[in-house]
Amino acid sequence: MNFSFLHLFPVLFILIFGSCQTGSKSTKDVPEKVTLEKESYGYQLYINGTPYFVKGAGSGNRNPASVYEHGGNTIRTWHTGHDLSAGLQLLDTAHKYGLMVVMGLDIARERHGFNYGDTDAVKAQFEYAKAEVMKYKDHPALLAWGIGNELNLRYSNTKVWDAVNEISEMIKELDTNHLTTTMLAGSDPDVVRAVAEQCPSLDYLSFQHYGSILKLPGSIAESGYEGAYMVTEWGVTGHWEVPQTAWSRPIEENSHVKAMSIKNRYEKVIAADAYHCIGSFIFLWGQKQERTPTWYGLFLQSGEKTESVDVMEYLWTGNWPENRAPQLQDFYINGLTAYDNIYLSVAEEFKGEVVVTDPENDPLTYKWEIMTEVPLTQLSDGGDFEPQQAIIFSRNSNESAMLISAPDNPGEYRLFVYVFDGNHSAATANIPFYVR
Repeated sequence: MNFSFLHLFPVLFILIFGSCQTGSKSTKDVPEKVTLEKESYGYQLYINGTPYFVKGAGSGNRNPASVYEHGGNTIRTWHTGHDLSAGLQLLDTAHKYGLMVVMGLDIARERHGFNYGDTDAVKAQFEYAKAEVMKYKDHPALLAWGIGNELNLRYSNTKVWDAVNEISEMIKELDTNHLTTTMLAGSDPDVVRAVAEQCPSLDYLSFQHYGSILKLPGSIAESGYEGAYMVTEWGVTGHWEVPQTAWSRPIEENSHVKAMSIKNRYEKVIAADAYHCIGSFIFLWGQKQERTPTWYGLFLQSGEKTESVDVMEYLWTGNWPENRAPQLQDFYINGLTAYDNIYLSVAEEFKGEVVVTDPENDPLTYKWEIMTEVPLTQLSDGGDFEPQQAIIFSRNSNESAMLISAPDNPGEYRLFVYVFDGNHSAATANIPFYVR
């Protein structure tokens, strides 16, 4: 998935094998020496000789303090920024909070029209990458370089891996302190074998999975790859992986189901492979529009954290936060769930009802909203930009149920509920419905 807008910010406090690093990194402007070694117990990252395990989140440039406060130690970007000042500001801010950065190099994708058979274009891209490396290679917050994001997504020309390897070799000549990787969509064994063969300069591979992450160990075993890896995007079940309504709209899981899935996936895959896995990045430490405004972000657009943030703090630190988010159990329209294919008539009155609990029994408030669906012609691909649709109904309430009138125009809509605890935490759910 792509997050090409530096919208949001990433990643967490700095705990390494139970020992705590605070945000007190050296302020001298010299690079850290990052190495990857194969030890008897497995692959191990080191920073200046100190063991390091990546507890990371996908990022932008928003509020690194929250990453630090919730227990993370690393953030990841998809590109270096729109100019030198943006890239340096991101690295400086990360450094302020003791966070390291896997800096993305925005390498062109075949699905966007780039031709890896065009030697002039490939050379120009190489020079672009070289210039970006020279800008940031000595920053003390830099951990590694991510050469391209999901370059294998709907691709056919394997020359892309030759280009990736050339960039990696160039980085190794210019920057002897940091590692290189490329981020793959999924872990198809044929793709893994091709990258391992054509990109020997890479220090490790990076995989990106959502609901399919439980297949990762089997895919790696089938590929024969025996090196180190990171999971550089993972999180909730993707919109392409869930059941759909009868009118072909994906059904989003509620915030509690998402949080429990994240916990299960981390424990069964990332934490379970202590030999090869050297860390991961949860997606997304912030908010973005993709099918809905709530699908992937661990925070709301208004800034409240969801239960998934509580889970990540527990996974990173071993402790739950003092105040946890509300836990949403069920959400109904007229007693029906999203899986019941709900049809309403124009202006029909219906009942929305949510079942939710709060771990601290905080008094809860509710926001009810109806939004139109994103038109099919405007749906994003691979995490690209997608417009957010207008809210056509919004009402705050102190009640967990509300009578609402369906829109006056036929079409596809969603009813959203947001449940707030008054302590900067929230639960969310939505139900697609069709007005006819």
